[in-house]
Amino acid sequence: MTDPETVFESICEETSQVLVGNNDILEGLTISLFTEGHVLLEGVPGVAKTTIANLFAQTLGLEYRRVQMTPDLLPADITGSRIYRAQSGNFDLQRGPVFSNVVVADEINRATPKTQSALLEAMEERQVTIEGETQELPSPFIVIATQNPIEMEGTFGLPEAQRDRFLLKLRVDIPDRDLEAQLLDEFHANPDIGASEIETVVAPSDITTARETVQATHLTDPIRDYILDIVEGTRESSKVAYGASPRAAISLLRASKARAAIRGREYVIPDDPKRLAERVLAHRLVLSTDAEMSGIAPETVVRNVLETVAAPEPTAELEGVTDAEGSAAAEERQWQNKGDGEESPD
Repeated sequence: MTDPETVFESICEETSQVLVGNNDILEGLTISLFTEGHVLLEGVPGVAKTTIANLFAQTLGLEYRRVQMTPDLLPADITGSRIYRAQSGNFDLQRGPVFSNVVVADEINRATPKTQSALLEAMEERQVTIEGETQELPSPFIVIATQNPIEMEGTFGLPEAQRDRFLLKLRVDIPDRDLEAQLLDEFHANPDIGASEIETVVAPSDITTARETVQATHLTDPIRDYILDIVEGTRESSKVAYGASPRAAISLLRASKARAAIRGREYVIPDDPKRLAERVLAHRLVLSTDAEMSGIAPETVVRNVLETVAAPEPTAELEGVTDAEGSAAAEERQWQNKGDGEESPD
């Protein structure tokens, strides 16, 4: 198992033993894994945010740790510290949970800003500083954070700088009636089913190979310009005080390449950035005062931008073929406009 599509299918199949109907969330988590980005899961209590994060981490042959974020948690509880050993007379480094491949930060908005900031260096630089000494973090390294949007008492909202470091923000919604009925039936038949049922199905070598495949995924100039148009649209909106940053544009490009690879393609099509734009950009926007007072959501702003920005036109031969309804072969012919000798991006 080496290609991104097979890796994703294996993760979905394994986690479906415990939870069903979360393939969209798992896709976002897999995109973050292949691009070494970070994910913010947001949803009301009881929708299995933490369970999804833990199940996903368990399918990987990587070290992972879960941290319950609380107001009394200190930065050293995350990064680690030096502990004096009386027997040796030395100060030994006690590594914190951040020295793992996958860190699940549960209810991140319950930690104080000082503790939240301890994650900033780790998330962006892949390193932490402990008592003036820089320590490298393992690779790959991703943070999966969860937060509850409806409970405000005793919480500390994430600052803009930290929100911008999350590749994706994924909303975990309440399932529809049919899916919830299926969930009840499964737990009625097997009430003891849990995370212990999950096995490792992805080896570190699979992740490395998949990341190389994503990196080599082709991006044409029209698709690149489409991504730029979307990002610039958020900056030009009258409802936005501060639009998406250049980091956001890079994130949308990286996520689009990963989505294409997960779907078995060697190239990005307009549907990739279009489907991902809301999840990549919305949490990074700072709305204007008027927009906030009017109750406008950042997601609405991104959707409005997508409606006004024209996507690149397909070839006349296969006009109308989309990612959802067309075959991989049809998409390949549709977007076979790379030109001879053009190199894949690094």
